[in-house]
Amino acid sequence: MEITIIWMYIGFLLAAYSVIANDSIQTLGTFLASNKEHFSWYTLWIAASIMMVFTISYGWVNYNGDIAYGRLTRIPFQEVQWYHAAAPAVLLLLTRKGVPVSTTFLVLSAFASFTVLEKMLMKSIVGYGVAALAAYLIWVVLERYINEKKDHPEHIKFWRVGQWVTSGWLWFAWLQHDMANIAVFLPRQLALGDLMMVLFSTVAILGYVFYTGGGRIQEVVINKHGTRFARSSTIINLVYAFILYFFKELNDLPMSTTWVFVGLLTGRELAISSVIEDYRFKYVFPIIAKDFGKMMFGLGASVAIVLIIHQVILPNGF
Repeated sequence: MEITIIWMYIGFLLAAYSVIANDSIQTLGTFLASNKEHFSWYTLWIAASIMMVFTISYGWVNYNGDIAYGRLTRIPFQEVQWYHAAAPAVLLLLTRKGVPVSTTFLVLSAFASFTVLEKMLMKSIVGYGVAALAAYLIWVVLERYINEKKDHPEHIKFWRVGQWVTSGWLWFAWLQHDMANIAVFLPRQLALGDLMMVLFSTVAILGYVFYTGGGRIQEVVINKHGTRFARSSTIINLVYAFILYFFKELNDLPMSTTWVFVGLLTGRELAISSVIEDYRFKYVFPIIAKDFGKMMFGLGASVAIVLIIHQVILPNGF
């Protein structure tokens, strides 16, 4: 077996674990936080796995074997080298430390040209701004009428069902974006055997994430106001899914869903702090600043990877 094939599978497995363990909490974090007291971890895992298998298989069938949903058309397949596999290894270390960095930048930066990376960055910045503004405007209105602690039991049942439905839709929309961060290591058209390998690996990794309760990355979700409640998480899911759908239809460029998610939570926290008297900006700012700092740290790591690969390892490339 050629060394590039070995690096390809090593990179794929590292990316699959890092992306699912780091970024999936964006979509499944509220789902886990509000359901862990009502359902076993393996029930939640099975539900999420069914949707993941459907999403990956749907992309494989409808995009001529491309599980990335066409998000890698501007990043052609390359023979994987050790430095490509190093990117998700760095991401794995950051994930273990609970840093919500952008897997899109950190993983794809090892393969993308400067031009593509610049366009990805601009799209992600716009995504952050759109998400923050939309969340602020929506929650400034909603927070005046929502009081989870006084909700009627029948309403809670309705919102719990709604949360499951919207979580499934959001999980589908998110996978359409972030599967590119895993599929970048693989040929753009997968054979059936490779598809089975991808499905088995991702389902197993997702099981570990649910078994551990989301890991330290889950703190990014649970330290936000009211995210454990079914109604709040349902509304977060809806807003996030709509934004991801909009940017998916906009063009085929990959983007950082982490930036969109952090922007959404930022706008929501700012809106709540402007409405609730005992939840003022002085409490919110440290949370927002911490998340933003981690996001910038991840971007810096991505830029460093690009510079090392393109200027040191491959000085004549790109």
